[in-house]
Amino acid sequence: MDSQMLVALGLSLVGGLSTSLGALFVVLSETPNMKMLGLLQGFAAGLMLSISFLDLAHNAINSIGFLKGNLWFFGGVIFFACIAKFIPEPTLAPSTDGKRRKKNGDEGGKDMVKKHRRQVLYSGIVTAIGISLHNFPEGMAVFLGSIKGMRVGVNLALAIALHNIPEGVAVALPIYFATESKWQAFKLATLSGLAEPLGVIIVAYLFPSSLSPEILEGLLGAVGGIMAFLTLHEMLPLAFDYAGQKQAVKAVFVGMACMSASLYFLELSLPESMS
Repeated sequence: MDSQMLVALGLSLVGGLSTSLGALFVVLSETPNMKMLGLLQGFAAGLMLSISFLDLAHNAINSIGFLKGNLWFFGGVIFFACIAKFIPEPTLAPSTDGKRRKKNGDEGGKDMVKKHRRQVLYSGIVTAIGISLHNFPEGMAVFLGSIKGMRVGVNLALAIALHNIPEGVAVALPIYFATESKWQAFKLATLSGLAEPLGVIIVAYLFPSSLSPEILEGLLGAVGGIMAFLTLHEMLPLAFDYAGQKQAVKAVFVGMACMSASLYFLELSLPESMS
């Protein structure tokens, strides 16, 4: 492993582990109530939608053309929609017996809490997967930036680090709420950030010889489609349920604005040949 590879790996670790900083904000605070959870789910949905439409799909369309970019994007949507059919949904069978319902009221309440926790846990895992997939190309960007020079690599790593803090919040919050385990929330957020140095390793050893830029952009467009489907299918309904539709929609647009701003400043740190 040459020195250039080690530098790129170290810089990507700085950026990737900043998701742990976001997770710390969650685990050091009190467990949020349902409305706050809904608002933060909406915020996380905004982050995911912004990444999906304004970053991954946008770049794919610009790089490989409108038709191919859309085919990859909607291919990702259809692919995961088919997979989602085989993923069991955390539902409860409704009870029609009123007397039995009153008698077992406490048990029903506990069941509803368990149902909510399963839904939120599933949403947190979905977010972690989506953020991890998004972090792969960021690791690649750090590697390519460090090849151009230490200053470019450092600036890019710092920009990505700031950009990843809200992503750590988006991953850790639902996990903490669902499991009541600070360690599990912190661990999963950290693991999602470690996809970034993994992206460095992949681009250093596999990309130059085996993966064409067009296929790579297409795959990232498909990842954007998968993230969009997961957000609209899983995260947004939870945000509506817990925070109410109007408040959740506001949180979504705040999340989109924050991620769009961070993507803009991230692009400013890239050299013109990489932008």
